[in-house]
Amino acid sequence: MNAPRFYCREALAPGALVELPAPVVRHAVRVLRLGPGDPVVLFDGRGGEYPALLQRIEKERAWAELGAWQDVECESPLAITLIQSLQAGDKMDFTIQKAVELGVRAIVPVESRRSVLKLAGERAGKRVAHWQGVAAAACEQCGRNQVPLVAPLSRLDQWLARPAPEGLRLLLAPDAAVSLHAIPRQTSIQLLIGAEGGLDPQEIIAATQVGFQAVRLGPRVLRTETAGLAAIAALQTLWGDWGGQDV
Repeated sequence: MNAPRFYCREALAPGALVELPAPVVRHAVRVLRLGPGDPVVLFDGRGGEYPALLQRIEKERAWAELGAWQDVECESPLAITLIQSLQAGDKMDFTIQKAVELGVRAIVPVESRRSVLKLAGERAGKRVAHWQGVAAAACEQCGRNQVPLVAPLSRLDQWLARPAPEGLRLLLAPDAAVSLHAIPRQTSIQLLIGAEGGLDPQEIIAATQVGFQAVRLGPRVLRTETAGLAAIAALQTLWGDWGGQDV
């Protein structure tokens, strides 16, 4: 079996003896029942990973000795940023987890007009921090060593007013005139997904005015928790790392 993988926010270095973060200790010791001498893999989100051995375990604390840094990556050549309107319940956790597994580079949560979930102030900050943890945990599971950034929450209209980066900007619409397959090959994409009920017509107009292009995936209307993930998978198949012999 492969050694368990854990994310450590602090910068790591070869040969160092590092104290593991409390959540890592709880999972490694209480859940997986690891002990001194057991192998693990640690990564700090900056690229690459470190094979390590657990050395000391004292109640709620544990230390690991790092081996040599290994240049191991499984990042897609296609840079996808998911701009996801707030979803109700635990749908945001699910969407962020699966989007990271599918290879997105960044996630931007936005409050759109039809978002049922409303967040502000300290509550919004705590939720974004939670989502960043979801992204890190997804990297532990899927083998990624670069943790996608979950941006601070903003209103969709305010986010659309910001300067547009280079690359293609897409939003999904089942009645769009253009199919995803008709678009030329891309290397950088911003994908805008609405909440339950989709994007408001005025939001679609505002998005198209700043360069977003409406595309269709197929004839069916997809739920918010399905639409983004289906589009990301399709994009990875067309222009990312799902189009080769390993698919």
